Amino acid sequence: MLNIDYLSAFVIGLLGSGHCIGMCGGITTMLTSAIAPQQNSSKQFKLVSAYHLGRIFSYSLIGAIVGFSSSIAAKSIGVPLGFLRIVAAVFLILLGLYLGQWLMWLTKVESFGKMLWRYLSPLSKRFIPIKNAKQAIALGAVWGWLPCGLVYSTLTWSLASGNAMSGALIMASFGLGTLPALLSISLGSFGIKSLLTNVKFKKIMAFIIIIYGIYSLAVAYQQLF
Repeated sequence: MLNIDYLSAFVIGLLGSGHCIGMCGGITTMLTSAIAPQQNSSKQFKLVSAYHLGRIFSYSLIGAIVGFSSSIAAKSIGVPLGFLRIVAAVFLILLGLYLGQWLMWLTKVESFGKMLWRYLSPLSKRFIPIKNAKQAIALGAVWGWLPCGLVYSTLTWSLASGNAMSGALIMASFGLGTLPALLSISLGSFGIKSLLTNVKFKKIMAFIIIIYGIYSLAVAYQQLF
């Protein structure tokens, strides 16, 4: 098993959710405006929750696919999971540098996802305006494929997990970590946004992720060698 557990994946999602607000805040605002205006507050909360459920489902699905792929690679061609854990730790360091805006290499990784996103993004128009939970879940499921360096970095931990279930649970935990910030924005509460988008706070969170990445790299290296 990884030296990162599901709680750690949750914390990474929580610490990095300031980036989610900056990158996807417009989409979450769009979600609220997309909800039919006649819906009451209780109904809106259910639809917003369903939307984020769809998003986390997509994260979990991607994590399962990546985890399953790594298990096949490990069994078929002998790729050592220890090596994949080193890769995951390096990506965690790059994630911290990316969130702190000190080194933006992960934007190049995001560019690969943009090719797929061009085909998927038009699907979201089919579910607007949102009138029921099924539409909300579907819209969230599409949004879960939005190119994001934060998501891709966490996916490397799913890759290093070596099986589909662990890969899915890692990404589900990560998605739950992003939930408080994005849910608050969807429901019109901007107190968390002010904190998570504060430049000093974001850099402190980025530094913590870098430190954890260095620790993970050291542990993975010891396990491999």
